[in-house]
Amino acid sequence: MSPLRIFACLTTLSAAVGLMAGAAQAQDFNAAPPHGRGQQPAFDGQTRAPVLADTALTSTVIAEGLDRPWGLAELPDGAWLLTERGGKMRMVGSNGALSDPIGGLPDIDTRDQGGLLDVAVAVDFGQTRRVWISFAQRREGGRTATAVATGTLSPDGATLEGTRVIWQQQPAWTSTKHYGSVLVHDGQGGLIVTTGERSVPGARVYAQNVTTTLGKIVRIDPETGAPMGDPGVAEALPEIWSWGHRNIQGAALDGQGRLWTVEHGPKGGDELNRPQAGRNYGWPRVTYGMDYSGGPIGEGITRLEGTEQPVYYWDPVIAPGQMTFYDGAMFPDWRGDLLIGGLQAEALVRLDMNGGRVAREARHLQGIGRVREVEVARDGSIMLLTDERNGRLIRVTSAR
Repeated sequence: MSPLRIFACLTTLSAAVGLMAGAAQAQDFNAAPPHGRGQQPAFDGQTRAPVLADTALTSTVIAEGLDRPWGLAELPDGAWLLTERGGKMRMVGSNGALSDPIGGLPDIDTRDQGGLLDVAVAVDFGQTRRVWISFAQRREGGRTATAVATGTLSPDGATLEGTRVIWQQQPAWTSTKHYGSVLVHDGQGGLIVTTGERSVPGARVYAQNVTTTLGKIVRIDPETGAPMGDPGVAEALPEIWSWGHRNIQGAALDGQGRLWTVEHGPKGGDELNRPQAGRNYGWPRVTYGMDYSGGPIGEGITRLEGTEQPVYYWDPVIAPGQMTFYDGAMFPDWRGDLLIGGLQAEALVRLDMNGGRVAREARHLQGIGRVREVEVARDGSIMLLTDERNGRLIRVTSAR
């Protein structure tokens, strides 16, 4: 048993009461002025949707002391695999017991925004025990890049066996930022991988270059890494699905099996998109918000022929982590809503979706910490990871 402190009860009675009491006093997060001065949405409802009333929730801390936890995947027996950006993967049992670090992982660059990132498991994990991870990979000349590896979890859960890298982002870059990266099985035999454009000005322009995989969504064969994209452009790499992305750290399929993503924008301009094959999502030629220096990104434009508009954007930003569509039984009124981890928002962000648009927005559990990961458990409760040096795994249930 790891010495990390494990909880199977409420954090404290006062904390739980505070969360429930705060439900009636939701902050008007639309009151803050935007950073993108003079910018206007392309259509009604594209930003600053009406604020939903908050909901009384109860949080239970399952584990704390985690090293910047990032990814989370539920196993058939109710246990969870979780990743820590410091380069470790652990299992949390259905009884709350936290394992020692799982062996057999590849070499991982853990500097800055790198480290061990997402984790996904096979639909037939009970038979195959197949696991996928994304991570920051050390490459030649001090460069790094996003990579994906797969292996099988040993019967005792102690080791990832036969681990092999099946996909590598190209080109590697001398940057330690903007790796992406989310893994989503698309239900059609493909594995979706989201990547960042590595942040630095010299690299970010390659988000528009379809002979690279910087700032892209790619689709690969989950066993071999072979390309399964659909770029629709002759010179494009065949694994590319869409391009013109900045740093996608959230992706999920909706109830119709359609891919949605949420990505970090600049200072103002976080985006919700429904990426489609062969389409350009603009970055860095087109974006809402502004550079961190206070100046414009490129020409400072928000619309350009041949590029797609986001379904929704945030200015000021929420700094989005992972996301999921709610399909559980515990919160029946939330079914079909989109749940997003808010890092800067320090909240669980909920979008009420209607006809493919955002109708209303809520921010629950404000102040709970930098919410990186959001997953729906089989019992309908919501699992959160906070991306902090003393990160926590938290179960959220109804306070009713």
